[in-house]
Order: sequence, then C-alpha cells, then structure tokens
Amino acid sequence: MSEPRDAEDREEAAPITVDPNYERAHDDPDNDSVYGSDTSSTSSLTESVLQFRELHGRTFQNYKGVDYWQPNDEKQNDGLDIQHHMMLLLNENKLFRSPLKDPQAVLDVGTGTGIWAIDFADQFPGAQVIGTDITPIQPLWLPPNCKFELDDATLDWTYKEDQFDFIHIRYLVGSIGDWVKLYQQAYRALKPGGWLEHTDFSIRVFTDDNTVPKDSVYWWWNEFFNQAGEKTGNTFIVSHEGRNAGWMKEAGFTGPINIKEFKMPIGSWPADKVLKEVGIYNRMACEQGLEGFALFLGTQLLGYSNEELQVIFAKMRQSLRNPAIHAYYPASTVWTQKPLD
Repeated sequence: MSEPRDAEDREEAAPITVDPNYERAHDDPDNDSVYGSDTSSTSSLTESVLQFRELHGRTFQNYKGVDYWQPNDEKQNDGLDIQHHMMLLLNENKLFRSPLKDPQAVLDVGTGTGIWAIDFADQFPGAQVIGTDITPIQPLWLPPNCKFELDDATLDWTYKEDQFDFIHIRYLVGSIGDWVKLYQQAYRALKPGGWLEHTDFSIRVFTDDNTVPKDSVYWWWNEFFNQAGEKTGNTFIVSHEGRNAGWMKEAGFTGPINIKEFKMPIGSWPADKVLKEVGIYNRMACEQGLEGFALFLGTQLLGYSNEELQVIFAKMRQSLRNPAIHAYYPASTVWTQKPLD
C-alpha cells in the first residue's frame, strides 16, 4: 500500500489467521444448513445488541421523504448498530482513538441511529454532544447533554469557527462527493488543538489467501460499487491505501496523521476470538444490508431490474456463507489535530 503524505503513525492490519477447525466443521458445501451453522450464535449476538439498545431507550423512527441511496428503515438501521458494536470490539470497547482531554463541545457528523453520540454523552456528561444526519431516525430518550439536528453535512456548515473540541465522522462511505471540502469545514469548526477522527471502510472485498474464486460474485460486487461511485460522484473507496489521510492533508491539517487499519472478516473463519466474533456480526450485517446497499443504486442508476438483483443477492448470500471463502472488508480509523496556532 502507498503511504499517505506525511503520515507519521500508521498501524497496518496484519493478515488474518484462519481457524483450522472452521472448514472441517463446514465440510459439506452443498448443505444449506452447514452454511447457516453460525445461526444460533448469530441469534444470541443479535439479541445482545438489541437488548443493549433497549436498555438505553433506543427506539427508532422511519422517515421516507429523503432521496438517498441507503434506506433508513428499521432493518437497515439495525445493521448500523451492529456495525457500531463491531467497532467497539475492534477498539477494545473504546468509542474513539484521539487523545481527548475533558472535551466540552463534540460534533458527530452523520450520526445515523445516534448510538455513538449517546454513548459518548454518557461517558462524558460534561460535554455537549450534537449528532447530525439527513434523516430523523434517532431515539427520543436521550442523555441531557446530547441532541440531534437534521442537517446535510455536504452543504456549507453554519457552526461557528473554533467551536468544537472533537469532530467525529463514521460510516459515510458513498455519501460524500467532496471529502476535502468536508474536512475543510471540520477544520474551520474545530478549536485550535481540537481533534478530527474519521472511521470508515471501503466497499471492496479482499482475501489474504486467494480463496475468493475468479468467478465469484464478490468481484461483481466490487465492480458494482465502482460504477455506482462514478455515477453518483460519491466514492465507495474511502479507507483504502490511506485515501482519507491524504484528503485531510489537502484540507489543511498539517500535523501528524494517525492511521489504524482494520480487516473486517466476513464470517467466523478467523482463529482470533475477537475477529471471529467481529466476523459473525459482519456477516449478519452484510446479509441484512444487501438489498439496502444495492437496490436503489442498481435499479435507479445502473440499469438493473429488481428481479436481476434478487438473483445476485441470492448468490451473494451463498458466498457470504461459504466456509471456503476467507473474505474481508478493509477499514480504518484516521485521526489528527488542528494546530494550536
């Protein structure tokens, strides 16, 4: 991978070791029940995430008046909360990596269901946390120091200059046409010494051991989102090869760029216990989100019929459950500080 300009602290993700017992336990590729052998553990994992959200009073609304490629119905929103839990697992149950000291004003851009903003507000009761999104799907029961605003982050920001101690961005892949502009607005809104942190992934499937066949539907999936990015002008390749770190430099951040790279396995094939659990969640999120990610883009922009896409979704689900394929998505967290002067 190419190094981003002036990056001073980059932690690359190591190859993922395959659990040697995994494929022996899944040695019948023609048995659908074998592909679903993670179902019981997946079910209990789902219940634990939903219970966590219910304990915090997180009930969600549906809003269908926004023309945006990703749905905001309950099924898709549950996937966002699953992704939140995956990132907690990968980050040792930490909500952020920036070295924050007593943050007072915090902005969560593209807050989605609001789960990160709520958890941050609970952790820092002295901070005022604002979460913004284009759809009002956040819960109504909130910590007193947290609020949500309907706002489009791609437009000019109306926040004051030097307003925030910390600006957090997560999972806006495919949503931003001009990342440099977004980071420039974050730079302006940050106080001197404030931190910008961005966690995201790229919709591109990789493998370390060449277990994705050349005729796999995964390669179609990769190309589908390449074409969708070209059509919309919003790239789906955000975290790959330090792209977002380079955009931060272009936006005017002159200090060190810190990069933590992740590999998000799809399925329970890793030997590492944490990555195995992440993989179970990730496969669940992928299966649950297939239609949501591709239906609008495919039928409205790329010329596919719904029937054609349903066939492809079926092939994707089969590949997601194929124990012989050890695939993952690349992801990263990038954080940097606005200079003090």
